[in-house]
Amino acid sequence: QVQLVESGGGLVQPGGSLRVSCAASGSIFRIVDMGWYRQAPGKQRELVASIGYAGITNYADSVQGRFTISRDNAKNTVYLEMNNLKPEDTAVYYCNANVKRTPVVVARGYWGQGTQVTVSS
Repeated sequence: QVQLVESGGGLVQPGGSLRVSCAASGSIFRIVDMGWYRQAPGKQRELVASIGYAGITNYADSVQGRFTISRDNAKNTVYLEMNNLKPEDTAVYYCNANVKRTPVVVARGYWGQGTQVTVSS
């Protein structure tokens, strides 16, 4: 199996910064791509940012220029650096990883348990 464990959420004032991390463990050959999603109360889960194995990134328009996604392939870990946070960034942030458990199988998606990020004064 594969487990994703997020850390680093919390309460921050508007304009502040926060970094969340997600470490994958278990039976992993390669993590094809990793991403962060978020879900605010009463809203659908949405993609925040994603990063491929070679480092190609993709961002939602709402966070472009404020958030930075990165990954450490040796540690099977993805990070999300969030700057200039706004109250509308408040949500549960979920880590997602598409994992190949062996060289020949198709990648399968896994989710973390989520970490709360609250932006409030």
